[in-house]
Amino acid sequence: MKGPPTTTGRLLAETARAHPARVAMRHKNHGLWQEISWAAYHEAVRCLGAALIDRGIQPGDRVAIIGDNSPEWVFIDMAVQSVGAVSVGIYATNAWEQVQYIVLHCGARLLFVENEEQLDKWLHFRDAAACLEGVVVWDTKGLRQFKDPMVSTLDEWRVAGRRCDKKAPDGFEQRLATGDPAEVAVLIYTSGTTGPPKGAMLTHTNVTWMAEAVARANPIYRDDAVLSFLPLCHIFERLFSVFIHIAHAYTVHFVEKADTVTDNMREVSPTIGYAVPRIWEKYYSAVKIRMADATWFKRTVFNVAIGVGASWATRRMALEPVPVWLRAGYLLAYGAVFRKLKERLGFERMRVAYSGAAPISGEVLHFFQSIGINLIEGYGQTEGTGVTTLSRSDRVKFGSVGKALEGTRLRIAADGEILVASPGVFKGYFDNPAATADALREGWLHTGDVGRLDEDGFLTITDRKKDIIITAGGKNITPQYIENKLKASIYINDAVVIGDRRKFLSALIAIDEDNVVKYAQDHKLQFATYRDLTVHEGVRDLISAEVAAVNTALARVEQIRKFRLIPKKLYEEDGEVTPTMKVKRKYIHQAFEDLIEEMYA
Repeated sequence: MKGPPTTTGRLLAETARAHPARVAMRHKNHGLWQEISWAAYHEAVRCLGAALIDRGIQPGDRVAIIGDNSPEWVFIDMAVQSVGAVSVGIYATNAWEQVQYIVLHCGARLLFVENEEQLDKWLHFRDAAACLEGVVVWDTKGLRQFKDPMVSTLDEWRVAGRRCDKKAPDGFEQRLATGDPAEVAVLIYTSGTTGPPKGAMLTHTNVTWMAEAVARANPIYRDDAVLSFLPLCHIFERLFSVFIHIAHAYTVHFVEKADTVTDNMREVSPTIGYAVPRIWEKYYSAVKIRMADATWFKRTVFNVAIGVGASWATRRMALEPVPVWLRAGYLLAYGAVFRKLKERLGFERMRVAYSGAAPISGEVLHFFQSIGINLIEGYGQTEGTGVTTLSRSDRVKFGSVGKALEGTRLRIAADGEILVASPGVFKGYFDNPAATADALREGWLHTGDVGRLDEDGFLTITDRKKDIIITAGGKNITPQYIENKLKASIYINDAVVIGDRRKFLSALIAIDEDNVVKYAQDHKLQFATYRDLTVHEGVRDLISAEVAAVNTALARVEQIRKFRLIPKKLYEEDGEVTPTMKVKRKYIHQAFEDLIEEMYA
């Protein structure tokens, strides 16, 4: 930390006073980027904060927010934190039953919703949510004629806030000044891959400390720009769009909608990139497919350049010196091929790019390093405020997730579990003392992940402790490693390795629809639906070749002996993946039990 612990609200106020005219945010309106200054950002937060105080919101009260990324989401989030209440983000893609669970579990007094779609979710459980005193909508399109005594609009709250601020101008400032950094700022519900979501309580100290710790690992500047498109209620996006943002005063750009990410990326050309592995894998496969369709000459030039880039990246990621001849060759490859490729992707200004929230394939990471995009991995979990280790932008070690952040201690338990102690470790799980006691023991956060530390302090993640497979022959297998190799294929979207207490390993594989459709069209394979693709002999042969290629790089006991293609796309709405696209392994095992048993029959 630069100074003593503070609250997020006070940190925002300080930044707004220091840079009132600088652009804090940009968002699209009628196709044009609109700017919001730091002064306007803080004024919006102050106005809503005054309205919250007038409504009787007290320190420690919970206020829930559901909607897509937008300035309004962040204004509400920071207003709630500024008055000492607890902000509870909910995934916009959650079904109404999941929204109900979180609202009731945390006892939210207010629910802010983006639009008619999100309001409909509340209408399903309104009679069960006695804790809710009101619902506030910020996009009223389609709701002009809707009337309900429980529902008001954000514009009405803004008017009320300005009136309250004039009547009691010191009210907001007093609440801001008396905020305790040790109190809970946000409640972040985990994805629930193994059961109902748990609400991780992160304090003001947790999140403001992390904002400085990340910047100490890799410098962040006021001229930086980021693109906000991951769910804001996830700690990964919240760090860059809220907590690190208010500490370092760069510019956040909000995407128009989920399907305009690639267009907006090219328009903004951010200097800092971050995404979950699925996004980086999509970019990787798009480049591969595009080059497969290119002319012979372009393919040849690209392959030569990639060969040079791969040699350069291999040396660099092994922390070995790069010979002069290789440096010269790389500069030539960069000028002839990679610079233009980065421009087309919208990555030409990207100084550093982060992959987090799940493991990424080594092949994908190596590819981006090869073309001059400094994609590096971090490791952490919500309970540690998102980041425990981070690769430094000038010191990337292949296969590792970097070194511990300054002020963070790591320990590997006797069974290989990673233990963490830092100012970023959470306060506990809301209303769940048993889970808190299990996670926090003797001053250490028990992560549930297995890994190892090398002599230089670099951490390598092996797998989730609960996911390690013990075969019938007693061999310990880490499925994550194998799954990442399978997912490096442009034709494989997801893979779940099976084999616990079994004689051999098998896999359930979800195909990459776009790339497999293109393959089928190019090879004149007849199909009408997604399911048709998964049962077509030609597609099965394609995936079989991909699995065989992966097997050549694995020890015999790790090789996939059989596989089945999952006959449907995996959806969050069906409970098969989390909002950050991590497969819910337990659910997949249950949902496709017949396919699994068929492989072992």
